[in-house]
Amino acid sequence: MQFSELELIEPLLRALQSEGYTHPTPIQQQAIPVILQQKDLLGCAQTGTGKTAAFALPILQLLHQQPSKSGARNPIRALILTPTRELAIQIGESFTTYGRHINLRHTVIFGGVSSYQQITTLRKGIDILIATPGRLLDLMNQGVINLQHIEFFVLDEADRMLDMGFIHDIKKVIARIPVKRQTLFFSATMPTEIAKLANSILSNPVRVEVTPVSSTAEKVTQGVYMVAKPDKPKLLTYLLGEHAINGVLVFSRTKHGADKLVKILQRSNISADAIHGNKAQNARQKALKNFKSGDIRVLVATDIAARGIDIDDLAYVINFDLPNEPETYVHRIGRTGRAGASGIAWSFCDPDERLYLRDINKLTSQNIPVINDHPFALAGSLAIVPPESKVAPSKPKAQKQGGWNRRRR
Repeated sequence: MQFSELELIEPLLRALQSEGYTHPTPIQQQAIPVILQQKDLLGCAQTGTGKTAAFALPILQLLHQQPSKSGARNPIRALILTPTRELAIQIGESFTTYGRHINLRHTVIFGGVSSYQQITTLRKGIDILIATPGRLLDLMNQGVINLQHIEFFVLDEADRMLDMGFIHDIKKVIARIPVKRQTLFFSATMPTEIAKLANSILSNPVRVEVTPVSSTAEKVTQGVYMVAKPDKPKLLTYLLGEHAINGVLVFSRTKHGADKLVKILQRSNISADAIHGNKAQNARQKALKNFKSGDIRVLVATDIAARGIDIDDLAYVINFDLPNEPETYVHRIGRTGRAGASGIAWSFCDPDERLYLRDINKLTSQNIPVINDHPFALAGSLAIVPPESKVAPSKPKAQKQGGWNRRRR
């Protein structure tokens, strides 16, 4: 199937052609016709499946074809709510790309930066607002933003919203937008609380589900290194040199761990930077920009900060710390091997993380190959992945998040 078969208007097809996009992804094939029919949609799709275009393209088309009937001056007609600054910026860039030949205005607002410029842009009038919950509520409470004329509401990465403690903020926003609207709800997973929220805000939705969370990209070569915890930094340094890797996204479980690893790499003359919730917005954007441009070889990220990172042709992902939730592993390695490209995902597993590895193998219905050809390989029983048992792995204590930082990521 091609985009031209999805009944998209010529200005959108021209923008897609300029980007070299001809064939829609499965989520785009299924979602775009439903949205164009102005039906509510419940989309279960993980990062990297093309869901931003799946809702951006039809929203741009419907807004273009149907002028506002509210009578208000410069009403905000579409609201996209997303959990992190990085993802909000990425979505804003997508609207710029796809809507370049359509006369619609959009802006992105998020916390961690001055609100002055955001307020100035909002007062000039926009059609589409992409926002994180904390800053959105702040500006609503200041009377800067009026959501009474919203026609399209998109809740993106709903499961991550729940993880970050935004569920009450979401409910506050929903209470202040029109009941009569088209709602598009996207989540990579569907825990009970997210399912309840979806049921409460959607009206007879069409369910679209692609790439189940238990599946990993087919073209991603996976491997696990059994290694003692103190030897993990040495192993990372060794692999970066042995394989001459120029760009790798490394996942750390904690913010402190990410910063510590960057310092270790820099002492070994390996250019690196970290991206996590304690970093200022300009520092996070600078680190991401430097990584994309190749000015740094290694970007160390925590899971929350990594949501929304979209890097073309990322060849390597390394799990420096194995995640304690197996679904997170799937999200992490999905950063590579996108759009049919190949990729490599390596994981470091110390003895205390072996049960996490067992759960990942169980979820993905595979046994990730153990790589023993390295100087820091564990010997004997310490290198054996335990069989499935009823003993659940102990989870690390959750990091304390201050309310201000948490609500304005």
